[in-house]
Amino acid sequence: MRRPSRLLLILLSFAVLLAAGAALFVRSLLHEPLRVSEQGYTFDVRAGATLKAVARDLEAAGVVRDERLLVALARWEGVDRMIKAGNYEIASGSTLPQLLARLTQGDVTQTGLTIVEGATFAEVKRALAQNPRVAKTVLELGDGEVMEKIGAAERSAEGWFFPDTYFFSSGSADVVLLRRAHELMRRHLDAAWAHRAPDLPLKTPYEALILASIIEKETGRPADRPLVASVFVNRLRVGMPLQTDPTVIYGMGERFDGNLRRRDLDTDTPYNTYTRAGLPPTPIALPGQASLEAAVNPARTDYLYFVARGDGSSEFSRNLADHSRAVARFQKSPR
Repeated sequence: MRRPSRLLLILLSFAVLLAAGAALFVRSLLHEPLRVSEQGYTFDVRAGATLKAVARDLEAAGVVRDERLLVALARWEGVDRMIKAGNYEIASGSTLPQLLARLTQGDVTQTGLTIVEGATFAEVKRALAQNPRVAKTVLELGDGEVMEKIGAAERSAEGWFFPDTYFFSSGSADVVLLRRAHELMRRHLDAAWAHRAPDLPLKTPYEALILASIIEKETGRPADRPLVASVFVNRLRVGMPLQTDPTVIYGMGERFDGNLRRRDLDTDTPYNTYTRAGLPPTPIALPGQASLEAAVNPARTDYLYFVARGDGSSEFSRNLADHSRAVARFQKSPR
């Protein structure tokens, strides 16, 4: 049996050293801190987003050195199809494997808080108070004080927190989570307002937020949201009262017992859109993305009325006579 030549031994040794060097280089990249400031970095993963798309966005933001590193690591670990939608926070000093663990919920130090569409700020505070992994620091404060603590310019808190799932480290403060949710709502609202229809009877993004909150409470059916928005926009254009029950209920507060009576519709409050024209003074709930988009880009119709059919959808009408027939058919209170 022939011995390996000296050249072959040299080449084999060189290959081993090269492989060892490459392994050390990759190891150093994996343990290199991500490019995140001391304040951390938050980002959103939308439903249906691929890991490659998320990695590309993180590279564009300067957080990761190369998107291919994150994708390759995920494929090596077999979790490239396991990322979860939600809002994430990366702490300063985090590494690529820690980021991947957060995205796939393999990091047991992370927990999630879901803020649902249509919730009120009182319900959001209740959810924070009941979560044992959230440090309570501002929940006993008034709404205006809470907004001041999170650095918001607005004094009313209602409507200003985007419905999403927020992933955070156990022990994170409520004020941090609220700040993230507020910043996300601000970004979504500004983006929607920038692409609004040109002839809306809405003067500010805040008015769009108010209208979106009403749409959110009036229907959960995706196809109906732009149509419901068109009814309210058409009414605003001609000066008709919005006559929407959810605003009346919101204005009643704890007096609402689950039944809305005629006397409630006749009792004036700042939120009674039967007795007062125009939008209520604040949002009445947290609108989701679809309601924001419907508010600023309603369907183009001549509808002025709608009534719930009882199956989650609505019947739309152009005039009072047609609406009265729809009300009689579906046995619902008129709007």
